[in-house]
Amino acid sequence: MESLPTTISSKSDRRSRSSKSQNTSKPSLIMAFFSCVAWLYVAGRLWQDAEYRAVLNTVLKKNYDQRPKVLTVDDKLVILGCKDLERRIVETEMELAQAKSQGYLKNQKSGSSSGKKMLAVIGVYTGFGSHLKRNKFRGSWMPRDDALKKLEERGVIIRFVVGRSANRGDSLDRKIDEENRTTKDFLILENHEEAQEELPKKVKFFYSAAVQNWDAKFYVKVDDGVDLDLEALIGLLESRRGQDGAYVGCMKSGDVITEQGSQWYEPEWWKFGDEKSYFRHATGSLVILSKNLAQYININSGLLKTYAFDDTTVGSWMIGVQATYIDDNRLCCSSTRQEKVCSIA
Repeated sequence: MESLPTTISSKSDRRSRSSKSQNTSKPSLIMAFFSCVAWLYVAGRLWQDAEYRAVLNTVLKKNYDQRPKVLTVDDKLVILGCKDLERRIVETEMELAQAKSQGYLKNQKSGSSSGKKMLAVIGVYTGFGSHLKRNKFRGSWMPRDDALKKLEERGVIIRFVVGRSANRGDSLDRKIDEENRTTKDFLILENHEEAQEELPKKVKFFYSAAVQNWDAKFYVKVDDGVDLDLEALIGLLESRRGQDGAYVGCMKSGDVITEQGSQWYEPEWWKFGDEKSYFRHATGSLVILSKNLAQYININSGLLKTYAFDDTTVGSWMIGVQATYIDDNRLCCSSTRQEKVCSIA
């Protein structure tokens, strides 16, 4: 009778241990299941990556086999993606060369208000004290009033060229402005100071202003001490129409004066070499430039070097461009020959 409780207690313990064992085995099974799934996923990705690497290695090996062992410059340009850039650079250089031949003003129109293509712009140098000389020209070879307008209808512009006084707005400037309101035959260079020592710079301002105001075939600079046979000059220009790069005048050379205080002294004489001789250039009395050469001066006026005299200054600019030198002895104004375009006034 006393052993019965012991037996019942033992059975109860076994049932308790069996229940606990069943409860702990369920999470283990779940963890094992998820571990298997994770392993399968990782194995699948590793297998897939291995396939990708095999394909990539095949492509790289094929490209490597086809690539030359020694790369040329062109090969490197292709690899770097620069071939198209190289082509565009070449095209741009060709366009620049074409613009250069046209005077560096490709597709740019001049400032002619009428839009008409003129034959020539003739600029006659003058100064503040040359009123009587201007009236003499107006009464001789230079048309005035209605005759000046008719000449412009033929395609020829004539203007007296003058700068401004060092004291802007003084009586000298006011007299020029008043005369211009009456005659309407001036080209006033607003940015140029009118002075004898500034004449080499005046030629830059003249050609630049003329190009900006009128679209012409030729641009002519004339000294105020020269009489013109206007019809002969127009005929000469007509015969040269269509000739680009024309630098026309009475060509000369000569010694460079090195002694300070002497007439025609050149302060920068040492730049002209041991022989001290000027290069070939047109005399300053009458100089003709075709449109593209005048445009070149306009574009590069800020960089162009000037010397002591305007004729040698222009000649120095022409050395560096594709100018055609035309020596026409009809433009030698001091000559005694009968057939000529100009003469000393």
